[in-house]
Amino acid sequence: MTRRGWFGSLLLLVIISIGVGLGLWKYDSIQASAEASANQPEPMESVMVATAREIEYQPTTTSIGTVLALQSITLKNELPGTVRHVTLTPGQIVDKGALLVALDVSVEEAELKAQEAQAALAKSVLNRRHNLNEEMATTQEEVDRARADLDITLAQIARTQAIIARKTIRAPFKARVGIADVHPGQYLNEGTQLTTLQGIGDAVHVDFTVAQQVAASLREGGSVDVFVAGQTAPIPARILALDARIDPTTRNAMVRARIKGADQAPAPGASVRVQVPVGPSRTAIAIPVSALRKGPEGDQVFVIQPDEHGKTRAHARLVESGAMLGDEVVIHTGLSANEMVAASGSFKLRDGVLVAIAGEQGKGNHLTLLMSRR
Repeated sequence: MTRRGWFGSLLLLVIISIGVGLGLWKYDSIQASAEASANQPEPMESVMVATAREIEYQPTTTSIGTVLALQSITLKNELPGTVRHVTLTPGQIVDKGALLVALDVSVEEAELKAQEAQAALAKSVLNRRHNLNEEMATTQEEVDRARADLDITLAQIARTQAIIARKTIRAPFKARVGIADVHPGQYLNEGTQLTTLQGIGDAVHVDFTVAQQVAASLREGGSVDVFVAGQTAPIPARILALDARIDPTTRNAMVRARIKGADQAPAPGASVRVQVPVGPSRTAIAIPVSALRKGPEGDQVFVIQPDEHGKTRAHARLVESGAMLGDEVVIHTGLSANEMVAASGSFKLRDGVLVAIAGEQGKGNHLTLLMSRR
């Protein structure tokens, strides 16, 4: 072997030795890492839990309604004229028959006096004709003509009195006066809007619409809940009537409910939210809203259960969710009563992960959640 060949063999041997050494060193490092990993504790997530509870659930739908007074009108004048007297004070409550607006009737009053004088004369003439007829000093035709003149005069008096009454506008029922802009001396054309009157009573109406399928399940006397903006407590109402006709455009039906106790109801014309029951009540499960997670396969919750070794783990489970009831959500299927679910902190869980229970939501003081890794 030449000197060059011997040197090449030696170099190759050195390289192989170095490679074998590096391989053994890497193998030892991997083994040491594996042993160290085996001795590390399993990662753990800290969460608060909640217990699923069984409730009696009534499915509902929501509609927007309008509050209406039992009696409500827009007040207008029937005849033209000049305002002589007005007592329209916005917000004032007036009794039935109270004088609101009086138009000038001086001409009609003068005509009425003249007609009353004519009536007195006609009555006197009729009496004389009647006496003369008894003495056979006049004909029955003259008596009939005198009686007709009296009837005509009395009819003219009645007409003038009706005109005066129509120019004297009174409250048709006990009501609250709306905004008005009518002043003495103002000339009003026929049909001028004077104000609005909202009847004062012990109840108000609420009109709202529902889908035809919902309307089919409603009955007169059924109860609905009315919610007013700014108030959390519902106002109970009873269904008074259902419209006999379905709107062909919207396929909705009009429903009228009555709220007893108008003092707790909003003003007529106000918008309210009406919660309408749909079908019979049924049993369901309620859990905190924070426990429900949205996944690619649908809604899911993490059920907290011990494994075969007694360790507490989280298991993902698909559920069918329903309506929200405040801070809770209704679960129709997939969960049983008294099962424990992850509430606060469920966003960081995965199926089978080990968990530490930091507390139960809704009981005791609210605990701050911390993520601990061991």
